[in-house]
Amino acid sequence: MQGFGILASSIVTTVVCAVFNSASKPDPEKATPDEADIAWRLILMLGAIPAAMTYYWRMMMPETARYTALVELNVKQAAKDMEKVLAVSLSQIAEDEPDLLSVGQNPASSYPFFSKEFLRLHGRDLFSCAANWFLVDVVFYSSNLFQSQIYRRYIDPKYPKKVNLYQDALHVAELQAIVTICSTIPGYWFSVFFIDRIGRRKIQMMGFFVMALVYFSIGIPYKTHWAKNTDVGFMVLYGLTFFFANFGPNTTTFIVPAELFPARFRATCHGISGASGKVGALIGSIGFLWAAHGQNEEDKKTRIERSLIGLGVVCILGLVVTYLFTPETRRRSLEENENENGNEQNA
Repeated sequence: MQGFGILASSIVTTVVCAVFNSASKPDPEKATPDEADIAWRLILMLGAIPAAMTYYWRMMMPETARYTALVELNVKQAAKDMEKVLAVSLSQIAEDEPDLLSVGQNPASSYPFFSKEFLRLHGRDLFSCAANWFLVDVVFYSSNLFQSQIYRRYIDPKYPKKVNLYQDALHVAELQAIVTICSTIPGYWFSVFFIDRIGRRKIQMMGFFVMALVYFSIGIPYKTHWAKNTDVGFMVLYGLTFFFANFGPNTTTFIVPAELFPARFRATCHGISGASGKVGALIGSIGFLWAAHGQNEEDKKTRIERSLIGLGVVCILGLVVTYLFTPETRRRSLEENENENGNEQNA
């Protein structure tokens, strides 16, 4: 759904900027900072509405039966929740989920999150999830920010002399919508179709590898070729990075932590991995700002070239981390994650 969220954000930006642009004077010098500040804050505020709705609906949902039974050790409540949500009888639940209703006979291991036992059994998995999420967000978020700088000259040769700040934002939003429809959303659907056929690990490695190739292909000759030509091939190649990010690590880094850890650690480990990703997004954003604020046009081209090559190197690091540390979770049941004794034997 992230792809549709990106598309929705482009639509919101387009509508808000179109309204403000129609209400303002066409002369770019007449667009006041106060008006632009209101438009920016309105766009940001509208993004909070679906987040608030999602939070409300999630709070109205019962906790998962597996968490209630295995972590809170409340088997009766877990059975009631399953009976309510699935509209099946308690006897049917006992038949389909015998391990769930017998959890009291096999209590979960008691070691805490901050312990040597956790580090021994799950430390490597947590490192791989957090590192991969960190690396992909460095690439994904900086690439999204790069669009306004890289694609701008492909939209209109006279672009810098013709537009005010609202029209500038409109161009960027329209471009992001095109890239989302052609690359981002199809990449997600390819992941949906192939993830149980190819496997999470292979898709993640493939995504990092192809993204690295593309970044090197557009980064190494950027100053000598791409910056001098308005070649549509550059747009296609850059769009491929979004396709293989989503038919790759931007999807799998969210899925793997949810399938890899026992129920009592799952949310914590997933949260740590996601937080690592946001640190990566911050670093990617700083890198984008560095690339976008060169002293002159030639310096800016040099910075963009180095940034693109750097993103390719980050993708190679993601490929290495995935190959060395990330296990495959395809066809791995959640019950297997609760088998601490089995995990201990395999550690």
